[in-house]
Amino acid sequence: MEFMGVAGVAAISVIAYLIGEAVKISPLENRYIPLICGVSGAILGAAAMYTVPDFPAEDMLNAVAIGIVSGLAATGANQMAKQMGG
Repeated sequence: MEFMGVAGVAAISVIAYLIGEAVKISPLENRYIPLICGVSGAILGAAAMYTVPDFPAEDMLNAVAIGIVSGLAATGANQMAKQMGG
């Protein structure tokens, strides 16, 4: 079930995006959003390695790297939507 692993990676991006949106309404400065999304993605990637069937990482380093990239992808998707919309 290769699709389950890909869905897990997409889920990390969605959760990191929502965390970034929460930071926007918090007192924290918006410049920390990419860092927070990347760290959140790393934590979620590590957790997904043990909980998501067929997660596309077999070791912790790759799981964390996949999580970081997925978290930062959430920030990039937000910026792309901003650029296209306005």
